[in-house]
Amino acid sequence: MSPTSTTTVTTAAGRVEVTTADQGEGHPFLLLHGGAGPQSMARFADLLATSQPARVVTPTHPGFSGTPRPEGLASIKALAEVYAGLLDELDLSDVSVVGNSIGGWIAAELALLHSPRVSSVVLVDAGGLEIPEHPAPDVFTMDLNQITNLSYFNPDAFRIDLSKVPDAQKAVIAANRAALKTYGGATLCDPTLLHRLPAIGTPTLVVWGAADRMIPLGHGEAYARAIPGAQLQVIAEAGHLPQLETAEQLAGLLWSFAEGHSR
Repeated sequence: MSPTSTTTVTTAAGRVEVTTADQGEGHPFLLLHGGAGPQSMARFADLLATSQPARVVTPTHPGFSGTPRPEGLASIKALAEVYAGLLDELDLSDVSVVGNSIGGWIAAELALLHSPRVSSVVLVDAGGLEIPEHPAPDVFTMDLNQITNLSYFNPDAFRIDLSKVPDAQKAVIAANRAALKTYGGATLCDPTLLHRLPAIGTPTLVVWGAADRMIPLGHGEAYARAIPGAQLQVIAEAGHLPQLETAEQLAGLLWSFAEGHSR
């Protein structure tokens, strides 16, 4: 990941220090990572910043990767307010917001804030919805191997042997999981979200990996139905993290959508 800097954002939760990687020049993208942490966006951010002229801002959600989290910052809605404030602090406009997993949930909540700085939103295998007919597994009862099996089209290409992971990194993984639970709750969903999505007026693209078994495709279809004018694109050979498995294909979709809705 590119060198990071810290920006102070003032919200209802108080002053929040946001660590961000900021690279490139051109059309601005805000990349919001999921429970896998900011490293799950690092290589994709590099690709996006170099494939065409782009400024790519990748924040680390406070509490992830050893960053501090104010006690009052404890919900996805609060994180969305932080990132609306971050766009103000950075004075960005015409921003394409891209979120994966809970990052997609944050992106949806950010769209519901109607920031004039955001021109398009892309939800990539986004969490947050409660869809009883398409239940998501309980991630907090699963080990890393089980999570890997459900997250990828080709799980073996991304499998990690925890016995070879340094203790310091294991501590980071545990802290990330704790932060994830703080923000998303034990069920990682908001029963009110689906009913609030029709208020989104920002052009929205929903991207889903066909092999995602962490958050089934039915959630992507529900997002696309609920958000006025939303489009759904399914990537055949991807699971929950298309930015890792099909990075170039995802980047092409993002650029096409961003250019089509740029101000």
